[in-house]
Amino acid sequence: MSIAYISHADCGRHDTGWGHPEHVGRLRAIPRALREDPELFHALLHVEGRHATDDELAQAHDPAYVRRVRELSAAGGGRFDQDTPVSEGSWAAASAGAGCVLNGVDMAFDGRAVRSFSAVRPPGHHALPARGMGFCLFGNIALGAHYARARHGIARVLIVDWDVHHGNGTQALVEREPDIRFVSMHQWPWYPGTGAAEDRGPHRTIWNVPLPGGLPRERYIEPWMRAIDQATNGWQPELLMLSAGFDSLRGDPLGAFTLEIEDFMSLTVDLVARADAWCGGRLVSALEGGYAPERMAEAAVAHMRALR
Repeated sequence: MSIAYISHADCGRHDTGWGHPEHVGRLRAIPRALREDPELFHALLHVEGRHATDDELAQAHDPAYVRRVRELSAAGGGRFDQDTPVSEGSWAAASAGAGCVLNGVDMAFDGRAVRSFSAVRPPGHHALPARGMGFCLFGNIALGAHYARARHGIARVLIVDWDVHHGNGTQALVEREPDIRFVSMHQWPWYPGTGAAEDRGPHRTIWNVPLPGGLPRERYIEPWMRAIDQATNGWQPELLMLSAGFDSLRGDPLGAFTLEIEDFMSLTVDLVARADAWCGGRLVSALEGGYAPERMAEAAVAHMRALR
């Protein structure tokens, strides 16, 4: 069984400026760490992704917003908020990041790679339908769910998100679709201030798991798994998608969760077993946060090891 490692050189073109925590060094750290595991490096199917088209991006985002990102980038850049800059290379980076995830979806259904990890930037789970925020321009994973339904004729998609921040953008992009379910475990209270447990969305297809920082690491695992159990009780997804944010690692500068490298391996093993039982093993994963690059890269490699 092939497992794909997907990325694109253009993801490095998103210039966030000096001192920004979401910088290109995050992406460079992953292949560097991967080469420390030659057996895994050679076992993975290495794929250069593609760019998402405007029409594909508009499956999740307002077409006027898609044009705005392209035009702002072509004009040399600007900002959606203090944390979310756009540079000359941001359109190429963001459309490539989204396209890598769409590649992963296609490969899961055409048999080339039933599971994949897309090492991309900018991240995506804060991007709203018509506005970028929280370092994010396009909702890569949410877009992948819409694309899978439109392109591959499936109905039910489960998105899970272990990033330390609430995936407010993902929720906004999918909560009106009754056949897409979303589980987010995140630090509370914390940026962006959304994701209360009682916020279940208009179809009650959202499971938010807000937890305080600084808990013993095992105190995060059980509520996460319980929420996934609840989300899939009597409901079987045809595709599992993961927002893999490694800022939930102990010591990340932008979060206070206490997960360790081995926790991401065991969490991934659990998701792989669920995907095998539900949907022929199809699991499409993409990088979100993680702002201690070397630790983030080590966790990403552990994640890929467990995808096999």
